[in-house]
Amino acid sequence: MNDEARARELVGAAQRILALTGAGLSTASGIPDFRGPQGRWTLDPDAERVSTLDYYLHDEAVRRKAWRVRAESPARGARPNPGHLALVELERQGRLAGIVTQNTDGLHLAAGSNPALVHEIHGNARTWRCEDCHRTGPMADMLVRVEAGDDDPRCPRCGGITRATVILFGELLDPSVLDAAVALAGACDLVLAIGTSLTVHPVAGLVPYAVNSGARLVIVNAEPTPYDAWADAVVADPIEDVLPRLVG
Repeated sequence: MNDEARARELVGAAQRILALTGAGLSTASGIPDFRGPQGRWTLDPDAERVSTLDYYLHDEAVRRKAWRVRAESPARGARPNPGHLALVELERQGRLAGIVTQNTDGLHLAAGSNPALVHEIHGNARTWRCEDCHRTGPMADMLVRVEAGDDDPRCPRCGGITRATVILFGELLDPSVLDAAVALAGACDLVLAIGTSLTVHPVAGLVPYAVNSGARLVIVNAEPTPYDAWADAVVADPIEDVLPRLVG
């Protein structure tokens, strides 16, 4: 039995599936990943600075670059691909316990996944927030200002620094989201790791926790991960092709 057939068997038998998703799931929607050969940080190592809180707050040039990246991001027009829709089908079958995603693109929700089942561990880029007064609003509204020439848009209420509602390097994850992710890992019967390098913690740490709690593990990812040896099946075919086959 090859790995895809084994993965299909495991997914078909599972009743409480935890989907761990990363940037590789969204590449078929036109959003580059981070660490792949054409990844955002591979092609522009300086891009990581815009995702670091200290740089963002204290360097106007970093903020201007961050806003340019947001305005030009392919995520603005991205649509869910068959991989996202396969997880909606898994939910329809009543066998999806939850999704823990490292992605901030909102495509799980756009695909129709129940918001109660989607745990965005790194926040989301659909809204902005003021660092001073904590006012929030739709990201689309702020990007209209950027496109009109405001390259470091400030809060319309207090003039404070604005940002996307994503978790930056140097700040803590939302403890309620993290607690939900850990609870899912401890209670699932299968982890389906999709498009994630499994190198970023704490998400990567959910894999051994789940396996040691009795879950099986299927990895669908283009590149090897540190947990391939833990997996019952590893599939490297394109996610948008293989995930519908596993779920169907």
